[in-house]
Amino acid sequence: MPRSVVLITNHRKPRAIAALEEVRSLIRTHGTLIAELESKEEDGLPSPDDVDLVIALGGDGTILSAARKCLTLRAPLLGVNTGKVGFMAGFELDAFRKNAKALLGDEPLDTHPVTPLQGVIQSADGKPRHAAFAINEFVVSAGPPFRMITLDISVDGNVGPTVSGDGLIVSTPLGSTAYNVSAGGPIVAPGVNAMIVTPIAAHSLSFRPIVIPSDSDVRIRIRSVNAIESSGTTLIIDGQVSHRLDEGDVLSVTAAKEQVQFVLDPTVSYWQTLLGKMHWATEPNASGIKNRH
Repeated sequence: MPRSVVLITNHRKPRAIAALEEVRSLIRTHGTLIAELESKEEDGLPSPDDVDLVIALGGDGTILSAARKCLTLRAPLLGVNTGKVGFMAGFELDAFRKNAKALLGDEPLDTHPVTPLQGVIQSADGKPRHAAFAINEFVVSAGPPFRMITLDISVDGNVGPTVSGDGLIVSTPLGSTAYNVSAGGPIVAPGVNAMIVTPIAAHSLSFRPIVIPSDSDVRIRIRSVNAIESSGTTLIIDGQVSHRLDEGDVLSVTAAKEQVQFVLDPTVSYWQTLLGKMHWATEPNASGIKNRH
C-alpha cells in the first residue's frame, strides 16, 4: 500500500516554495498526502496511527523542527533539501524525484536511528519547570548583557568542573557538526552512542570538550546568570526554542528513550556528506592569492 505522508514545508524559503508543488504532486501520485503543515506550526498534527512517513521540505532548521514532531507522530522522517547546506537532509530534490515511487510505495526504507537528548529544568527548590527534547543540542547561553556566567557540572552524580564563560553545549553526535563544532568541539560519527559537552568561550585554557557515553546523566547548575527584564541567560533548544534560566536552576540532560528514524539515500554515505557539504579537512585554497614574489 502507498504510504500516508505528512508534508512539512518552510514557507519562508523561496526554494522550498518553488519545489512544493512538485513534491506535493509526487506524494499524491505515489503515496497519500494526509496533511500539510508549515514548519513553525505546532498544532494540527494527525493521529500517529494514520502516519507512515513525514517529509520535511527545506533546510536543516526545517528538518530539526520536523524531527521533534516525529517524536509525537512516531513516524520516520525524510528530509528533502532546499536549503543552503542541508547537512541533515537524506535527499536532494533530484534524488527524491528519481526515487519517489519506491520511497512512497511499500518498499523498505533505508533508515538511521537518532536518539535525541531529553532535558529537564528544575528550579532551586527542586520543582520541574520545563522538559524538552533536542535533536542537535541544548545550549546554556549567557545572554544579554553578555557578562560571563558560572556553571557547575556533574556527570552521573560525580562532581565535575565549574566553568565560567559564555555558556555550555550538550550535543548529540548528529548535532556535533552544528554549534558544537563552531565552538571547537569534535565531530562525532552518527553511529557512536555518545553525547558531547563543549564549553563556549570558557575562561580557562584547560577546559576542553569531552565525549561521554550517551546514557550519562549530565547536570548543570546555574550558579550565576545574566538577568534583565526581557532576556538574559537562556536555554536554547536546537537553535529554535528558548527558555529563561534563573540562578539556582538545574538542567538535567539524558538520552531520550524515543528515537527518530531518518530516511537516508543509500547511494550517499555520511563521509561523502561530511566531505561534500561540510568540506571536512579541505586544503586551503590559494587560487585567489596573487604571487608576491
